Amino acid sequence: MALLPILTYPDQRLKQVSAPVELVDDELRAFILDLEETMRSGPGGVGIAAPQVGKFIRVAIVDVSTKPKIEQHGRLVLINPEITKWDGMKVGREGCMSVPDFTGNVIRAEQIKLNYLDEQGATQSLESSGYEARAIQHELDHLDGMLFLDRLVSRRNDLFKRKVYK
Repeated sequence: MALLPILTYPDQRLKQVSAPVELVDDELRAFILDLEETMRSGPGGVGIAAPQVGKFIRVAIVDVSTKPKIEQHGRLVLINPEITKWDGMKVGREGCMSVPDFTGNVIRAEQIKLNYLDEQGATQSLESSGYEARAIQHELDHLDGMLFLDRLVSRRNDLFKRKVYK
């Protein structure tokens, strides 16, 4: 496994729309392991998408299981994910490994239904809500060339310098 370099804003490649995965094979699974190691190497990382490391395919990983007392499905590898239903809207604070110096308030659906392929290429679906649903939506935005900065309620009032914890 290897740590992959993360693209950071304002790198224009982060605006690129990713292509669907055509084949789920050992090469893709090896990339997913590297992607996951990269996600876990950062403080508090709960998700990462392939475009953040310069690979423009529709793959994302979300794992919010380290956050206490929240509804979640554990480690999710999402290949060619598609949100088919969403409900309710809520503002919440988000950060991103590709925007390391800032956080911001973003409106997201509170509940979503999602179809995707797993690491074996099998079709899956799940319903998610709360923090996990927010994380999934955040990562799926990367697949469409969007950052949380593109969804800020207001750049003037809802973008914040990230605090540095010692």
